[in-house]
Amino acid sequence: MRSLRLFLWAMTSALAGFLFGFDTIVISGAEQKIQKLWSLSPFLHGLTMSSALWGTVLGSCLGGWPTERFGRRPTLIGVGALYFVSAVWSGLATGPYALMAARFIGGLGVGCATVASPLYISEISPADRRGRLAGLFQFNIVLGILVAFASNFLLARHLDPEIAWRWMLGAEAFPALLYTLLCLFLAESPRWLIAHAGRRDAGEAVFRRINPGMPDAEIAALADSVERSVGDRETASPLFTARLRKPILLAVLIAAFNQLSGINAVLYFAPRIFEWTGLAKQAALLESVGVGLTNLVFTYVGLFLIDRLGRRTLLTLGSFGYIGSLGLCAWAFATRQYAIVPYCIFAFIAAHAVGQGAVIWVFLSEIFPNRNRAAGQALGSFTHWLFASSITLVFPKMAEALPPAAIFGFFCLMMVLQLAWVRLSVPETKGVPLEQLQKQLGLV
Repeated sequence: MRSLRLFLWAMTSALAGFLFGFDTIVISGAEQKIQKLWSLSPFLHGLTMSSALWGTVLGSCLGGWPTERFGRRPTLIGVGALYFVSAVWSGLATGPYALMAARFIGGLGVGCATVASPLYISEISPADRRGRLAGLFQFNIVLGILVAFASNFLLARHLDPEIAWRWMLGAEAFPALLYTLLCLFLAESPRWLIAHAGRRDAGEAVFRRINPGMPDAEIAALADSVERSVGDRETASPLFTARLRKPILLAVLIAAFNQLSGINAVLYFAPRIFEWTGLAKQAALLESVGVGLTNLVFTYVGLFLIDRLGRRTLLTLGSFGYIGSLGLCAWAFATRQYAIVPYCIFAFIAAHAVGQGAVIWVFLSEIFPNRNRAAGQALGSFTHWLFASSITLVFPKMAEALPPAAIFGFFCLMMVLQLAWVRLSVPETKGVPLEQLQKQLGLV
């Protein structure tokens, strides 16, 4: 019963990731039609494509406040409502600015989700399963990406191009409504109840529901450790202090390197990249489905390994995979060996899924103390989405100004720097209780 209840709560929260993946990627199948329909300049096209991502920048920046002030559960319910409104409005948009506004609202939901969902799962999970359970958020992201790619392919194949793009963007309304309803059945995070709401009895009650066989003395000891980790609740505990310098630097760098790999550029513009190799439009859309499937399969591999090999090991393996696949891709475009490009892209997606993809949201939810976890998660998410938005905004211009070989060569160089950072600075967090991790990082 413990495992089933814990899994259901974690999976329900992680479904925010499914909507995240679907929402951010679904526009890839419609982007060329939208550009042609409204005769968008490269700048307006980039702004339209990145509008959801700019919403995530604001959502992730502000998401820590409702997550900490009102709780993890109400924030997740609000996320579902934002997704629903965005999907309906996007499908009905009458012009580029209406579409930008609708996508921006969805981005707010994505930004808040990347704060609240991994954090909630991390706080309800035992240390030995925290990686796999918190990693369900990333698994659902890639599942949403795969479903978005498949949905785009099927709708483009069977509907008139004049309306297919509207169905691509509007289809998200159905899972968004279901997710919002499921969140009503979640329990609040016990650590939030104790550390922020001052409701120790309610927090202990949730701990008992998660661990029905745990003796009362152990439940009380767990609640004591949470209370000790936050100290005086009435005393302000700012994020930007010298004491938290190490986790702040870790959060900013893992988020920045995540996007400097080029992952969002590849996912957003996958059909266009495949067309550069000479594939026809329909074949390029089908290859994009292959990208989503590869992402899903290797994300599962990453979740299987994250509590066995650890976060740092997966980041190392992923870095080597990035360097090899991106380097080969740059070489293939430079020498016009286009036949190997799809395989390089699939290898790149696999490296991301096993490494950064599996680790980032788990790692961010672990490295900050209970008192600052929501703010720290928000900082990492904000950095992630700031880089994601910027790269997506400038990519159409990059594609015009630079050859593909130069673009992939730049991303490869960034991953060489990531490998050096991982080996020199990243600590291992697997299997360590959250309160004990604070001690290991020198935060108490």
